[in-house]
Amino acid sequence: MDDNQSEGPSPHPIATVLVTGASRGIGLEFVKQWLARGAEVIATAREPSAATELSALIDRYGERLRVMQLDVTDDRSVELLAGAIGNVQIDLLINNAGILTVETLDNMDFSAILAQFQTNALGALRVTHAILDNLREGSRVVNMTSRMGSLDDNTSGGYYGYRMSKAALNMATRSLAVDLKSRGIVVIAMHPGMVQTDMTRGFGMLTPEASVTGINQVLEKLSMDQTGLFLHYQGTTLPW
Repeated sequence: MDDNQSEGPSPHPIATVLVTGASRGIGLEFVKQWLARGAEVIATAREPSAATELSALIDRYGERLRVMQLDVTDDRSVELLAGAIGNVQIDLLINNAGILTVETLDNMDFSAILAQFQTNALGALRVTHAILDNLREGSRVVNMTSRMGSLDDNTSGGYYGYRMSKAALNMATRSLAVDLKSRGIVVIAMHPGMVQTDMTRGFGMLTPEASVTGINQVLEKLSMDQTGLFLHYQGTTLPW
């Protein structure tokens, strides 16, 4: 049997999904696919008024989609989101908000590195911590990471801020998995593949649709014995 296939109880159905960084790319595709599956979705964006594709989805799906303002680097913004959500139970939290800039030894930008830590690593931790009371036994937390955050997989160097921030996110994932295991909450790090998005300037081998379709197939079967894993969008385990 594949080491990623669960022998535990069947996972809880996913009725309510929260997606950060949902205005475009992978985040937007998560919103589309979970709405199509019949879930209620809370989609966040730094500037909801500029998220035209989310507005179009509201026209189609109505109250099943709530679009809310969120800057994951801002403590107050995260607090306001948690307050606006209220007591709604979240079955699936997808910490997707992320940024990427390019640093090399010849072109180093420490402020850009810090900004990536704030968004990619601390942002996911801020949001998860703020909505802990909305998570229940059977809830799933998915931190969207990258193989570029893998120590074992780094054979090309560079990308200091992105690599370091995703490695930090991976460590946060492991700690959250340990701390939330007793509550029956699954926490994983997910590599989406090299996806064609604005963040990658359109470069990649996968469309957002293909990546998210694969991820959702993994999430459907995700259960407690997989908590703390670093998974590929096709379901295999990746090296830290």
